[in-house]
Amino acid sequence: MAEKFLTEKMLIISETDERGFITFANEDFVTMSGYDYEQLKGQPHNILRHPDMPSAAFGDLWKTVKSGSIWNGFVCNRCKNGDHYWVYATVSPITAADGSNHYLSIRRKPTNDEVQRYTQLYKTMKSEAGK
Repeated sequence: MAEKFLTEKMLIISETDERGFITFANEDFVTMSGYDYEQLKGQPHNILRHPDMPSAAFGDLWKTVKSGSIWNGFVCNRCKNGDHYWVYATVSPITAADGSNHYLSIRRKPTNDEVQRYTQLYKTMKSEAGK
């Protein structure tokens, strides 16, 4: 499948509940993912998980945000049609008005060098995890 690229002006924003289910997705998220808003809302955010992403990266993300800290990192997402795109993500825990925990994610276009570096790192991580 093909790689898609965010534009410099795109900013993907989403919010999930404490279990990682999407409660909000902006238009850039809809555009890049290939899903309609209605198809995204209520789905687990890992609907976009690309098989090349090591599970350790998401383990680190969840450990960080559940501890109340902000997580930053590079993620390769899979589109509805099987294409993929890279993002630099910042995920922050937030407390909703009702006291429940949510997570806000803001994603931007990474540089080509960052994509190359993390593609290799994640390949290495996956191969080492398989040993």
